[in-house]
Amino acid sequence: MNFWSIYQHGFARVAACTGHTVIADPPANAEAVLRHARRCAEEGVAVAVFPEMGLCGYSIEDLLLQDALLDEVETALASVVAGSAALLPVLVVGAPLRHRNRIYNCAVFVHRGRILGVVPKSYPPNYREFYERRQIAGGDDERGGTIRVGGEDVPFGVDLLFEAVDVPGLVLHAEVCEDMWVPVPPSAEAALAGATVLVNLSGSPITVGRAEDRRLLCRSASSRCLAAYVYAAAGLGESTTDLSWDGQTMIYENGVLLAETERFPLGDSYAVADVDLDLLRQERQRMGTFDDNRRTHQARTAGFRTVTFTVDPPLTDLGLRRRLERFPFVPADPDRLALDCYEAYNIQVEGLQQRLAAIGGPKVVIGVSGGLDSTHALIVAARAMDRAGRPRSDILAFTLPGFATSDHTRANAHKLMNSLGVTAAELDITPTARLMLREMGHPFASGEPVYDVTFENVQAGLRTDYLFRLANQRGGIVLGTGDLSELALGWSTYGVGDQMSHYNVNSGVPKTLIQHLIRWVISSGQFDDETGRTLAAILDTEISPELVPGEEMQSTESKIGPYALHDFTLFHVLRYGFRPSKIAFLAWHAWHDAEAGAWPPNFPEAKRVAYDLPEIRRWLEVFCRRFFAFAQFKRSAMPNGPKVSAGGSLSPRGDWRAPSDSTAQAWLRDLARFD
Repeated sequence: MNFWSIYQHGFARVAACTGHTVIADPPANAEAVLRHARRCAEEGVAVAVFPEMGLCGYSIEDLLLQDALLDEVETALASVVAGSAALLPVLVVGAPLRHRNRIYNCAVFVHRGRILGVVPKSYPPNYREFYERRQIAGGDDERGGTIRVGGEDVPFGVDLLFEAVDVPGLVLHAEVCEDMWVPVPPSAEAALAGATVLVNLSGSPITVGRAEDRRLLCRSASSRCLAAYVYAAAGLGESTTDLSWDGQTMIYENGVLLAETERFPLGDSYAVADVDLDLLRQERQRMGTFDDNRRTHQARTAGFRTVTFTVDPPLTDLGLRRRLERFPFVPADPDRLALDCYEAYNIQVEGLQQRLAAIGGPKVVIGVSGGLDSTHALIVAARAMDRAGRPRSDILAFTLPGFATSDHTRANAHKLMNSLGVTAAELDITPTARLMLREMGHPFASGEPVYDVTFENVQAGLRTDYLFRLANQRGGIVLGTGDLSELALGWSTYGVGDQMSHYNVNSGVPKTLIQHLIRWVISSGQFDDETGRTLAAILDTEISPELVPGEEMQSTESKIGPYALHDFTLFHVLRYGFRPSKIAFLAWHAWHDAEAGAWPPNFPEAKRVAYDLPEIRRWLEVFCRRFFAFAQFKRSAMPNGPKVSAGGSLSPRGDWRAPSDSTAQAWLRDLARFD
């Protein structure tokens, strides 16, 4: 495989094109289509979509009934067909065509010198400013037929799918303008029949608010149909006798806007994006109700005809034309991030509040280290108590220093507990840890500086053991603090360790999101200023288990890898089931240049780093080995906790059900394809 080719990673590049239409001048409009087509071909576009009746203009009214014009449309279409012979893209152009005793408003699929098929508009409108049925026949009942164009009979009907034989998953369907606005649009049936890229050739004059309506419909169609939706509307040049035109183009994929252009362009304009066909296929595989719906409507969807074509796409490096979040769990858009943080925090708070109410209102016992995870769990608990009308003193918070606990984190833990008004205490675990290590015969007990996994887990286990016994003693439950990323990597001490609790509010929250949740808690004024200052100080602390003594603080990420990359991988594995090779491709585009793309709001400048491909590959292998071959036994026994992100959770009762004794070989072999 060519690692750098989008077409080798399940993408297809598509374009929505608009420009200056010349009313009733088909040759000029045909040349404009070919001008666009040549530019799209140079950029590796596989599908280019043009506006409704673009070969003559949408707003020509009764001129549609003139033979001179219709003759020229056919001639212009023939020139587009001839001009496409050496070009890459499938061109979906709009033209009025004569068939039997009527004129149909058509989407014509043209590729490499031939017409693949013709799809008529199903529902010509006849209300308000529209009067199409005066000239145009509805095509909603046209199925299974052919139409004579350019001296050949080609497939004709609303039941046509166009499938690329060499780009897996690229299956096209067209509807025309008004077809999108009806309760059951043709694209819905087509998606159930197998279409993945739905295109709309639109005239659609602009009035105040209509552009937002179009966005709503395109986004909704792409989301409901688990498809891409490519929309191209008519622009400058259409008749302004009574209307105006804005040339809106946009491309949505499963509810996400991939690309759009500025409206009211003066000349040629086009939106280009790389549609992820793997993503759409995965979504349909996972959402079983999608296929259930197909079976319900099988009487119509089973009758679709498929026309095949060969794209022969370039397998070179074309770049990647879509926005990629560096942090898939953390949107870079400030408004979106604020909303996500509001929802995530309140999901956690409501989950804990309900659990406490359901089991008789026990106290909450929590270990507070001064690190991010326990800090966030503590402020969730504090808000849950506030909402329940209970005193925060019902939170029994313990800091449990060990051999390597720093003064900085210890001080922050005390400041936070005091400012929140919880019942705070310190319990030094080192005497008990020394006793256990001595009774085990561990070399550390004899003065040797042996800091192995046993040394670390004695401390981690004792902390949890103390918390459980304190909960027994004082009528409480142990609140877990470990996050989603640690569960993915198995970075926790099993059993009597931080893997276990009575309820874990952080189990659905990835490591990369927690810092932003804490920032949101500060900025939204959830607590007083003193608490906010302490939270800000904690945000600046290195992620560390603080288990091994030494001058240099023990760094988690230096040992298991950057959480930024691991969370990137986790999202694409858990949400979409992508191959490691594809995840590496995406990660390189997201992370190779620290100056490119947007960072989440308030992300520290000093931490805005880049990763090259060897480093991405290195940590991908670590993730695959730990996630698929090691950590599942810990997840299979994880305690209850709320799902927070649409990216998924790792609960064995929810999103992720897997055997504890699997291997990672399939993923490692895929990773080796670009070794």
